[in-house]
Amino acid sequence: MNIILLGPPGAGKGTLANKIIEKKDAVQIATGDIFRYNISNKTELGVKAKSYMDRGDLVPDELTIDLVWDAFDKHKDESKEGKIILFDGFPRNLDQAKALDQGMEERDQKIDHVVYFDVAEEVLIERIAGRRVCTNCGATYHVKNNPPTKEGICDRCGEELIQRDDDKEETVKNRIDVYKEHTAVLIDYFKEKGILFSIDGTNSPDKVFEEFLNKLGE
Repeated sequence: MNIILLGPPGAGKGTLANKIIEKKDAVQIATGDIFRYNISNKTELGVKAKSYMDRGDLVPDELTIDLVWDAFDKHKDESKEGKIILFDGFPRNLDQAKALDQGMEERDQKIDHVVYFDVAEEVLIERIAGRRVCTNCGATYHVKNNPPTKEGICDRCGEELIQRDDDKEETVKNRIDVYKEHTAVLIDYFKEKGILFSIDGTNSPDKVFEEFLNKLGE
């Protein structure tokens, strides 16, 4: 089963993906993770991607699509056997959605469901701008919802916590504007295909997961 998690940055797509992976036989294809891996390893792609992400802009389609198919093709046979493949952060515009449809058809596959996260903009800004990440182990915190025991210090390894450039408020607002301009049109695109359903992304992770299962008919 192939499922797209669709929604603005900070809507909770990654959190739901983690819940699904924990409870179900599933794998996540998250463009954000792919880009961050390349950035941390300073690959040629990572250097290019960082210049876009730091401004809150989208990474160009041709870079994104190749990486997505490379990741998907490692699991496509498992998808046919019942594993859930979660697309998180892709597609982000109509051209990517059409490329996804074409690629799926070429692989004798299809997108089964699109989960749209409905979350107010002010909630998104508070969620993302409050994130803090450990410079050493990558553990993630939130200044309000999940603060470390000691301010600015990771509970797990004792190293410094930072705010990533793409999590700063000005960049977050730009990311949301980019989402509205390019990604929001996908709501109608997938709704017309009859495969989209909405969930309330402001609920707790457990309630979001429960709603996901209910909408899926499980």
